[in-house]
Amino acid sequence: MSKLNEYAELLGINLSEEQLNAFEIYKNMVIERNKVMNLTAITDSDEFDLKHFADSLSLIQAVKECSHISDSPVNVIDVGTGAGFPGIPLKIAFPDIHLTLLDSLNKRIRFLDEVIAELNLKNVTTIHARAEEGARNPKLRDNFDFVISRAVASQNVLTEYCLPYAKVGGYFVAYKSGEIEEELKNAGNAISVLGGKLCDTVTFSLADSDIHRSFVVIEKQKKTPKAYPRKAGIQRKEPL
Repeated sequence: MSKLNEYAELLGINLSEEQLNAFEIYKNMVIERNKVMNLTAITDSDEFDLKHFADSLSLIQAVKECSHISDSPVNVIDVGTGAGFPGIPLKIAFPDIHLTLLDSLNKRIRFLDEVIAELNLKNVTTIHARAEEGARNPKLRDNFDFVISRAVASQNVLTEYCLPYAKVGGYFVAYKSGEIEEELKNAGNAISVLGGKLCDTVTFSLADSDIHRSFVVIEKQKKTPKAYPRKAGIQRKEPL
């Protein structure tokens, strides 16, 4: 049994041989393309399975209390997806979801288009845009059941980037590392102003490791005011 399969089973996810093969193809594509463009610092196969694949799939732990990503089809957007994490692993594991991958770097989007074609993934859309620009697109704003992001930013900044994409009744789930109590405290005003409510904080350790992770789950209770997100750069200089 592969390490990825073991990790998935610990999460209650049963992967078929076809799905495991898709993960292997995807991993090899990332590692190969990483030789000519910066996609990941992780190139060891087992470490990749843990820190990219198992970490991405761990989202299931965060959403099961509020709603279920496996209750497909659901509309999911991965904001600042980079090399496709966590969106592509979730799509392979839960093929019925409708997935949108958004990133500000067009060459990453072109790479993801190649992955989608190679794996023959259906109902996947890629968008080249900055997070704050995409959130003002009426086709994307207030549109998603789940907004997910592994992007590195403080919770108040990330909430301004991401919560506008969620429909009322939907959720924004942020992947975080380390201690987040102070960060959450500082984000309280942003969450409220942007129409959200903190639903849950799920902390866990990745299997067979001492890597501690947290998911911040925010429910969208009302539409985000039209003034948000603000123009690029303001979020970090003047956080809510």
